[in-house]
Amino acid sequence: MKVDIKKYLKAMKGTICMNKVIVITGPTAVGKTKLSIELSKYYNGEVINADSTQIFKDLDIATAKITNKEKEDIIHHLIDIKNIEEEYTVFDYQKDSRKKIDYLFKNNKTPIMVGGTGLYIKAALYDYKFETEEQKFNYDNYTDLELYDEWIKINPNTNIHKNNRKRIERALSYYKINKEFLEDQIKTDELLYDVIFIGLTSPREILYEKINTRVDIMIKDGLLEEARKIYDTNIRSRAVMTPIGYKELFDYFDNKTSLEESINLIKQRSRNYAKKQYTWFNNQMDIKWFNTNYEDFNKTVEEIIKYINAN
Repeated sequence: MKVDIKKYLKAMKGTICMNKVIVITGPTAVGKTKLSIELSKYYNGEVINADSTQIFKDLDIATAKITNKEKEDIIHHLIDIKNIEEEYTVFDYQKDSRKKIDYLFKNNKTPIMVGGTGLYIKAALYDYKFETEEQKFNYDNYTDLELYDEWIKINPNTNIHKNNRKRIERALSYYKINKEFLEDQIKTDELLYDVIFIGLTSPREILYEKINTRVDIMIKDGLLEEARKIYDTNIRSRAVMTPIGYKELFDYFDNKTSLEESINLIKQRSRNYAKKQYTWFNNQMDIKWFNTNYEDFNKTVEEIIKYINAN
């Protein structure tokens, strides 16, 4: 007897609780947010944010933060928990996300972790050990090259790229506190939870078109005004300067670039970041990738639910 999958999914919605963490990842503009809502409805779940930029208040449009309307009454955790002038480390996320996972399991809820910050996901779900919470060191007076030179004096065999300032800062801080290398300390493939990794993807030419369109929509929805408001605060913290979308427009406000040049740079960096995300996740996690059906997203949802139920 052939089962009508749509009727089946509708009948089962909200009645199933997985004893697993469901991870949804992938680049921007592939439907992670919508998928997380549909899976939360079906598996009696709540969402745990795994995007480092969405931790912070007031960073909404550039980070593609979910709106209250889009939440559809699904509870979300670890969104808007810090002000933009505050620090928030991977160590902080590890502690906070594990507390949320344990809380949801105890309350018969399915934890659904959603986002594209790979190191956050690994720190939360794998046996990453941080001996000491990172102290706050200030490297603002160093250029990228000077900072890299400081690091290779300590670790000449480092595999950190010289342009990866954020990671170099973390490695330096960690070494100053623990007198050992961060790369050696946190490498592990041991999962602490039963996890299903779901990745959404799309052919590159379609994805790049979607990314470009999303940036145009962000501008229409008020990204320029949001960036200007942050610019006027004179806060240039890591929270502000890390996301793609603000620093590019800051150059426009400083009359260093035209608006068109800034917008094109946002699109270019977003496309490059999407490419890097694919490479990172494919090397770090056992992800089952699904092509997003933009014409009928319900088919994507149905395909993923069948896969989850079979695993």
